[in-house]
Amino acid sequence: MKQHLRKAFLIGGTALMTLAGSASMAWSQEATFVMSTNEVGAPTYNPIKGAMLNIATSMLYDRLVVQDADQSYHPHLAESWEEAPDGMLWTFHLRQGVKFHNDEPFNAATIAAWIPMFTGTDNEYLVGAIDKVEVVDDYTVKFVMKHPEPNLLYNLSSVFMGIPAPKAYQELGDNFGVTAAIGTGPYKLETFAIGQETVLVRNEDYKWGASLSENKGPAKIEKLTFREIPEESTAFLELKTGGVDMLLAVPTDFIGELKKEANVEVLTLPGLDVAYMPINVTQAPFDDIKVREATAFAINQKEILASIYGGVGSEAHNFLISALPESKVDPKFDISYDPARSAKVFDEAGWKLGDDGIRVKDGKPLNVKLWTQSDTEFKRLTEAVQAQLKAVGMNAEITVYDSSAIKDQYKKNEHQLAVRSYNWNNADILDWFFSGERLGYPNISMWNDPKSEELDKKALTESKTVNERIANFKTYHEYLLSQFVFAPIYQPVQNIGYNKERLKLPAAIHSIQIDAISIMDMEVAE
Repeated sequence: MKQHLRKAFLIGGTALMTLAGSASMAWSQEATFVMSTNEVGAPTYNPIKGAMLNIATSMLYDRLVVQDADQSYHPHLAESWEEAPDGMLWTFHLRQGVKFHNDEPFNAATIAAWIPMFTGTDNEYLVGAIDKVEVVDDYTVKFVMKHPEPNLLYNLSSVFMGIPAPKAYQELGDNFGVTAAIGTGPYKLETFAIGQETVLVRNEDYKWGASLSENKGPAKIEKLTFREIPEESTAFLELKTGGVDMLLAVPTDFIGELKKEANVEVLTLPGLDVAYMPINVTQAPFDDIKVREATAFAINQKEILASIYGGVGSEAHNFLISALPESKVDPKFDISYDPARSAKVFDEAGWKLGDDGIRVKDGKPLNVKLWTQSDTEFKRLTEAVQAQLKAVGMNAEITVYDSSAIKDQYKKNEHQLAVRSYNWNNADILDWFFSGERLGYPNISMWNDPKSEELDKKALTESKTVNERIANFKTYHEYLLSQFVFAPIYQPVQNIGYNKERLKLPAAIHSIQIDAISIMDMEVAE
């Protein structure tokens, strides 16, 4: 891992004072953030093709629409919009005077070129309801819809809908997002080392900040470094000792220690994550729904919340964050710890408890592979899951993969169980992780079921109103729960630790998490 280096100079007299003063002034315009562990290993800053993106993406690209902490939608590159009563036409009025990092102009032609770029990508569903883009004039576009899309504003506010420079996107091909990432955002990409760090420099021409940011630009901080530190104890020490200015995710067991530090503040925001255990339905013995059911009910969410997370956060009993109405399923579908049910269903499936405490069927012990990634919290959580599975007679052998490599490993379909998490605040995450079109990754459960596909399609493309969409996704969610294609584990809050002597944060965070909206209003103490 690339280390964060500071230079020390041994010189004397007035020269020392002069250089020290210059260094302080230069340092005061820079800030170093540590990404959350579920963003470690993002291989690209291509918002159109990327299956995984991180916080720095929002610094490079602007979106038409942004979302406040209260889930409401607000203007950015679109100054206003109207939806036709039947939902079949949306009109967007674009901000003028915006340009890309390479001086390409942003206008209606940009949008007409951008939407078709999603065709054939994993992210195509975000614009799948748009039939065509009509250019009305240089700063007005119409989206003619294939069907109503009550989720359109959410999609447009997604980090995956950051708008790249069309000409540069075509010229760079697969290198776009790796060697260069050209948007209209408040920062430009200086360097990107996958799995290590990303360095951004301020876009000096920026003056079109989102309506939720008090500062419209340029950003107050000249240079941002986003480090990827899988070992949370290392990140914790870096914040304590001044090596970094902010941890975008603080493990709950470090909160108490951080609060003892005079120079550290802990900010808590509502959580957007769910930790869960995907179950590969194509790998024996998990091709048997009874084995999946028995495995799911072996996970003790309450114990994990208390022992791993110190009671901070909440238990997860289904796949969606509790703030979403689609998470309010019929209670009979929620998955909660039930060792008696687990044992009973294992017995029904023919897996009998052996003398050594491990279940056996047809002379074969219940030995399975349990994958996780190298981040500290994932390893600790996986060890807890391993112990709980052992308690019901399953011997799970843990394999740890580097965070940047595990996604490619999933695509080989050699896993059986895994421990992972996602960060998203919309029910369409169900499509992302369980659609038969994305087997391997992100559909780690390898779930491909006709009824599930039908329910997914109905929720995604046949919902005409918000309430209809909620009802359809709730039905889809309940079906997935009934098939035991995963075991829910934990829903955290967002704990953010920062050096309050170095960073000054805005009074209110007007975004669902720390991103460009809030960083535009941050400043470094002189």
